[in-house]
Amino acid sequence: MTSIVQQAAAHWRFVAPLLRAPESEADCDALVKALDELLELVGDDEDHSLASLAAHMGDLLEAYDERHRPMPEVRGAEMLRHLMAWHGLDQSSLPEVGTQSVISEILNGKRRLNVRQIKVLTQRFGLPADLFLE
Repeated sequence: MTSIVQQAAAHWRFVAPLLRAPESEADCDALVKALDELLELVGDDEDHSLASLAAHMGDLLEAYDERHRPMPEVRGAEMLRHLMAWHGLDQSSLPEVGTQSVISEILNGKRRLNVRQIKVLTQRFGLPADLFLE
């Protein structure tokens, strides 16, 4: 047996959990914790010897989220409604989008978001414009 295989065998019980897809919330939480620690070590250095491990762990967590925590398919006014709830905003909190009555009409489906409003929302929330299109 080569020394690299011997080293891998000796440490496999510690490394293996970082390479497997999480099967439960507890597994997911443990993988997130390990990834956070790894990212503290790796930082922004894409050439770090453990950067590919961090990327793999991120891919595993993303796949878990897609299977177990799917994002709702919402667009336009529905997206705006979700963002307002998420950020604790009311209609008066978005004067750059329009008056309270304009926002109310948008949320009630009586008016669509226009290009200017979509641009403002993409800048404010850092999201792609297509999420605000109907």
